[in-house]
Amino acid sequence: MSVSSSPLESLTPAQQELYDWLADYIGSNQHSPSIRQMMAAMGLRSPAPIQSRLRHLQQKGWITWQEGQARTLQLLGSLTADAGVPVLGSVAAGGLVEAFDDVQEHLDLDPVLTMKGLYALTVNGDSMVDAHIADGDVVLMEPVIDPRALRNGTVVSALVAGSGTTLKHFHRQKDQVVLEAANTAYEPIVLPADQVQIQGRLIAVWREV
Repeated sequence: MSVSSSPLESLTPAQQELYDWLADYIGSNQHSPSIRQMMAAMGLRSPAPIQSRLRHLQQKGWITWQEGQARTLQLLGSLTADAGVPVLGSVAAGGLVEAFDDVQEHLDLDPVLTMKGLYALTVNGDSMVDAHIADGDVVLMEPVIDPRALRNGTVVSALVAGSGTTLKHFHRQKDQVVLEAANTAYEPIVLPADQVQIQGRLIAVWREV
């Protein structure tokens, strides 16, 4: 998916250095580094300058990060689509329809791609196949500010203490959270609510063909 970034608040050289290194590291390793790794990369002996840079990167909209939990760090970026995608008609999944001959309208992606804090995750595994989310798909996620406002059944990315992040249907049952797969081969994950951090809700699915 090729997109252009809309202007974000500018970074100082030190902040830019850390952000560029984070982008390279996460792109290569598919997970965020530890504070100690960031210190080594920046040639620092104290975590304080790293934590300060991370706070500024978050305030300026370049990352999302739970302070004190380095592995929760995710890169952000405002994505834009200048003219939208042309809608050339409809297509039948059964029989044939007439050929596309002109552009009737444009699919405006701006409302999705310019959402504040929008980020992408690559799906690993088949637990959501019945929700039409397959291994290798890229999901666009919107950060969740208040999990209490989520509707049951919403597809979310959830950080489970000690187990990592998973993409599942969200259900709340009193003081418990149920993370339900869209594949009968997987049992629901039932945990106390304080052991689950809801990080984002599904906005769209991108699939390369």
